[in-house]
Amino acid sequence: MTVLFFVLQLVTIAVVIGLLYRPLGDYLAYAFTTSKNLRVERGFYRLIGVTPESEQNWSAYLRGVLAFSAVGILLLYALQRLQQLLPFALGFPAASEHLSFNTAISFVTNTNWQSYSPDLTFGYGVQLVGLTVQNFVSAAVGLAVAVALIRGFSYRRSGTIGNFWVDLTRGVTRVLLPLSVLTALVLVATGVIQNFAGFTDVTTITGGTATIPGGPVASQEAIKLLGTNGGGFFNVNSAHPFENPNPVSSMLEIILMLAIPFALPRTFGRMVGDHRQGYAIAAVMGVLYIASASLMTWAELSSGTMEGKEQRFGIIGSTLFGTTSTITSTGAVNSMHDSFSPLAGGMAMVNMMLGEVAPGGVGSGLYGMLVVAIIAVFIAGLMVGRTPEYLGKKIGAREIKLASLYILTTPTLVLLGTALSFAIPAVRADVEGTSIWNPGLHGFGEVLYAFTSAANNNGSAFAGLTANTPWFNTALGVAMMLGRFLPIVFVLALAGSLAAQDRVPVTTGTLPTHRPQFVGLLLGVVVIVSALTYFPVLALGPLAEGLQ
Repeated sequence: MTVLFFVLQLVTIAVVIGLLYRPLGDYLAYAFTTSKNLRVERGFYRLIGVTPESEQNWSAYLRGVLAFSAVGILLLYALQRLQQLLPFALGFPAASEHLSFNTAISFVTNTNWQSYSPDLTFGYGVQLVGLTVQNFVSAAVGLAVAVALIRGFSYRRSGTIGNFWVDLTRGVTRVLLPLSVLTALVLVATGVIQNFAGFTDVTTITGGTATIPGGPVASQEAIKLLGTNGGGFFNVNSAHPFENPNPVSSMLEIILMLAIPFALPRTFGRMVGDHRQGYAIAAVMGVLYIASASLMTWAELSSGTMEGKEQRFGIIGSTLFGTTSTITSTGAVNSMHDSFSPLAGGMAMVNMMLGEVAPGGVGSGLYGMLVVAIIAVFIAGLMVGRTPEYLGKKIGAREIKLASLYILTTPTLVLLGTALSFAIPAVRADVEGTSIWNPGLHGFGEVLYAFTSAANNNGSAFAGLTANTPWFNTALGVAMMLGRFLPIVFVLALAGSLAAQDRVPVTTGTLPTHRPQFVGLLLGVVVIVSALTYFPVLALGPLAEGLQ
């Protein structure tokens, strides 16, 4: 019966995502390719001095991404440091310098790592003006970069890849904002709260008193999930009944996390003129998702423990949510991953270590998978002794160098950050004395999880780790920033290189990239190149703990 219940929930997710795949994917393609501009968009372009018809080369596009993100970090940092002066501060003081640094980078990089208790740290002013705004624009940046890479494949002999400011604006006005309004209303219907009630003192069933915060939760929950941002309005995230009141809302939240990332392969296929390419990418994402959900659920059912889980969701509802939030870049949780069995917790780490490409974050999942596809085509070319090609574009030395730098970035950040936490004597003393409450193999796993989550811009945590310290706020902030923007540099450079090429004709020696054999090859490359990079460090953490 338990297995049947798991299969039925998985089938429900697959059916809904399958129904959304074509209309949502086609709409995304239309939103970023139409020549028509909305009136509000034209007004914004005039305000910032942008000509929407003009396109940028990859370096100008990159400068737009970096400049916009830098301004976002500075503004969000300032809002936190001046919180006591803002409306609806609820009496909260300013956040510390290192926490403000970490949080500003976290939300601008679409990570939403939280080293603090949200309902006890920030008032509605920072939540709405700072954090929620970044939930929209950071997701829109990911969409823009993905669309720019798709143009690299579809353009011929072009020195441009689009206009960042147009792509950013359309991502917000045409995609994220309207969908968030709609889904916020649906979330309210399921029981998620939306108010400005502040704090309410109530009498518990035992006769004691408790202070319960309210807030504009549904509106932030909608974009947090649709934009694969993560984080939470409350400290326990989507385990809180005000954020996620029942199994229906939990299933809806899972679908919201998957909707746009799984629709983007359709957008890719439509923009390159071959829907079969989109189906192949979506198939790889789907197989990885099902395998991950099955393995995590099996591992957790084998332990049979309900520690760290809500009774209203159960083990299966918790593992499906945990799989979705870690295999996308969302990082939201409806159970505590720190309480999962070692192998199930290790599976959550592996989901992020894959590069979050199954389906990954909004935009970042697709461009991550396309980079791995370039690696797969290159490997296939080596096997048959031919110059590799993907969608009519030759994969030469420049392209493979950029792809290689992309896949090496996050492992370097994860392993270096984890190593430095224990290698520097003063830092190690602070980590072991202040941050780790459960020493040994599990404590090592908590630190490894933190850097894996930060560098891959996920945001979930093994919550037993106290991360609100100068070391972790600073080191994780750096990991989030480099883990977001270095890959974007390589992706946009790759897009520019591909766009400058003409298409080569298909010959009998061209590798078909829409057939099952390429799907299998791409699956193998994702697992071998991404996941096995981390096998030695996994052996020191969750694998060793599981065997113990």
